[in-house]
Parts: sequence; structure tokens; C-alpha cells
Amino acid sequence: MALLPILKYPDPRLKTVATPVTQFDDQLVKLTKDMAETMYEAPGVGLAATQVNVHKRVIVVDVSEDKSGLIVFVNPEIVQASPDSKSYEEGCLSVPGIYESVDRPDTVRIRAQNVKGEFFEIDCDGLLAVCIQHEIDHLNGKVFVEYLSQLKQTRIKTKLKKQERAQL
Repeated sequence: MALLPILKYPDPRLKTVATPVTQFDDQLVKLTKDMAETMYEAPGVGLAATQVNVHKRVIVVDVSEDKSGLIVFVNPEIVQASPDSKSYEEGCLSVPGIYESVDRPDTVRIRAQNVKGEFFEIDCDGLLAVCIQHEIDHLNGKVFVEYLSQLKQTRIKTKLKKQERAQL
């Protein structure tokens, strides 16, 4: 397994819309293992393939306290979302150190495939629902800060540039 480099906002590659996975093979298994290792090391609770510059519809998520609840979603789609929304404070491995509140449906039903290509559905609420919606946004070329006002987006970009200069 290998740690993968995570793209940082506002990298234009984060705007790429991921394509569906059609090959369920050893390469896909390796990608999901590398993504999980990268997510845990970061540390985070979710990672989309787009964030590691692989533009396939693949997500890894683990919202458990002890890192025992890894779920791999291949070609995930939201098939049902509650009309009720809730505001959650979100962060992102591609937008380090930034946390902002975003309104999202409170519960969602996800249809996806596993690494063998088998379909499954899962009902999600709480942190899992937020995480999956956040990661599906990445697959669709959207970063959570795009839900914020233009002013907040500009401030975030400025802050990230300062962080980047400080690391040089």
C-alpha cells in the first residue's frame, strides 16, 4: 500500500467530474486500499478518488472512532434524500485547517457497488450522511467551500496561500 498525494484547493483538478468505474479488478482494490491508508494517515473520515487525482467514482469512508468501519463506495449515487436539512461543520483534507457549516439533507439512501462490482444500498444519517454527500460532491467536481459566500471563499483561498508560503 502507498500514501497518495492529496490535491489542495483551489487546484483546478478538483473540478474534474469523475467517470464511472467499469473495471472491477486488482487495480481498483489497490486504489481503495491506498486511499484508505491515505485517509487514515491524514487523518480524515472520508476521501474521494478525485482528491488524489484519480478521476474515477470511488470513495472510502470510515466514521468509526476506532477505524474499524471502512466502507468503500464505487459509483455511488444518492437515490433518496430527506427533505429535512441540517447544518454540520465540515472540514476537508483538500482544504486543510478550514471548517465551515454547510446545510445538507439529514438522511440519504446511497446506492453503490463494492470492489467486486456487487450493488448495495445503505441508509445514512448523522456524520455518515454528511461525509458521503461531501465525498460525492468531490466526484462531481465540487468542494464544500463552494457552498459558502464568495467573500468566505476568497478569505479561505487567501488563508491557504499564506499557509502554503509559510511551508516553503
